[in-house]
Amino acid sequence: MSIIHHIEINVSNLAASKQFWSWLLEKLGFSKYQEWEQGFSYKEDDTYIVFVQTAERFLDGSYHRGRTGLNHLAFAVDTKHQVDELYKELQSRGIPLLYTERHPFAGGKEHYAVFFEDPDRIKVEVAARSPFGQTKHIH
Repeated sequence: MSIIHHIEINVSNLAASKQFWSWLLEKLGFSKYQEWEQGFSYKEDDTYIVFVQTAERFLDGSYHRGRTGLNHLAFAVDTKHQVDELYKELQSRGIPLLYTERHPFAGGKEHYAVFFEDPDRIKVEVAARSPFGQTKHIH
């Protein structure tokens, strides 16, 4: 069985990314794993996510999920209630929500999820495993 060992994401503003990702990943069951001057990471089971400050010489271009590369990160939670609670917290924190006109079924009629953006506009998805069983994503 294949499993992702880790994902490393370069960020334009380490402090803003740390504030955003720390609360979200802890809410999703991740634990702080590593921290150093130019980055930090969170771990859940055998998988960890690393955030590293982009070197100044590479800060001239901005990220966009429509370009070649990462489109979005998707996480699963156990229930649609958890998605609903997260949606409310995202709203209260002023975090940009995506596809609000189709929420919570923006990914399809059997895919209960919330979509939003991190400080670098990386799209993040949190989807419920139940009541629909395994998460299905329809593009």
